[in-house]
Amino acid sequence: MRALFILIHRYLGLGIALFLIVTGLTGAIISWDHELDELLNPHLLETTSVGTPQSATALAHHLEQQFPQVKVTYYETASEPGHSYYYWVEPRVNPDNGELYEPGFNQVYVDPVSGEVLGKREWGAVWPINSENFVSFLYKLHFSLHIPEFKDIHWGVLLLGVIALIWTIDCFIGFYLTLPRRRQKRSANHLSKANKSYWQRWMAAWKIRRNAGSYKLNFDLHRAFGLWTWVLLFVIAFTGFSLNLYREVFFPLMSMVSDVSPTPIDSRTSSGHHHPIQPNFSFEKAIALGAEQAQQRNWQDPVGSLWYAREFGVYRLEFFDVDEGHGAGGVGHKAVYIDAKTGDYLGDWQPWEGTAADLFVQAQFPLHSGRILGLPGRILISVMGVVVAMLSVTGIIIWWRKRRARAAVQKPQTKRTQNEVLLEYANNGVD
Repeated sequence: MRALFILIHRYLGLGIALFLIVTGLTGAIISWDHELDELLNPHLLETTSVGTPQSATALAHHLEQQFPQVKVTYYETASEPGHSYYYWVEPRVNPDNGELYEPGFNQVYVDPVSGEVLGKREWGAVWPINSENFVSFLYKLHFSLHIPEFKDIHWGVLLLGVIALIWTIDCFIGFYLTLPRRRQKRSANHLSKANKSYWQRWMAAWKIRRNAGSYKLNFDLHRAFGLWTWVLLFVIAFTGFSLNLYREVFFPLMSMVSDVSPTPIDSRTSSGHHHPIQPNFSFEKAIALGAEQAQQRNWQDPVGSLWYAREFGVYRLEFFDVDEGHGAGGVGHKAVYIDAKTGDYLGDWQPWEGTAADLFVQAQFPLHSGRILGLPGRILISVMGVVVAMLSVTGIIIWWRKRRARAAVQKPQTKRTQNEVLLEYANNGVD
């Protein structure tokens, strides 16, 4: 049975290793996406204007007039001192051919005082890679590999979801293989000594032999780091699966095994990216309707952001102060959902409320990104991104050296016997 698990671990690991190297290294960097973006693009994100900020909603309307090919679908309502307003925009449908326009940008940055457009960019653009899209290029590479959407299916997202599921399973196989083989003993006394020896041998798996040769060092790095970080590796793998295969697998599976409350968006069928649903009323009314619902619940925070999920015809209003925006710890902000056609209240979302399954679902992205612990969590995830890449590289090296050893054994020997070759590789740590 152990030999079978070794083969499974070997080939599952080889199959996903390159993907994990890419996602591990990109994950280590994008933990600091907001900070890196500010460092690389102060001309977009920072302002020096002095005066009273204009209404973010009024500027959203002005933006749509200035760029009639796009529709604003997300913005934050309050002005953060020294920072620009940021708007996410998506293409409208061209009435002449029924296809979406191709404006060449999906983000716009506006000076909150003057209303001047500071710049536009395409978030996640593949080429050319420059300071403006470098961070978003890595972000999109991390969760989709930039594999293009086809027939409203995000194939790259699905692929990495499957990779994460395989990785989750392989976590348990890898842990099992760190356990030493049990030795057969005939008497109770011998059994007691064998058990003691067993745990002593397993404790050795947690250590790194520093002066035992390059092969053993590489092997120990792979095994020991895998053990010491196993819980975190499992959390990252599982949450990667749950996020990328959320609607396809994770949410339906959770609904089968426990009581989970779907959001109004989860309950609706997407119209498809190329067939957006047009709202029947303005941002102002959506904000007013959301604020009314918040008042009924005695929420003290103002409307902090507006998102129009145009494939579902739903407004989502989040409630937070400006200093509680990006990078805040926990699982997110309170939110209200409003039907964009009728104005009906569809439901709300409150952090750390609901059934145990609801809390589990809420925690998936904050766990994966480390933001559930705030700054310490983001640091930890950055370190783990490097660890994931290192484990993948050391796994490849282990496979390659064993493969080379087996090839050397099978090759006809002219100057050395086969036993001499086997002994040489055994001394270097090759099983």
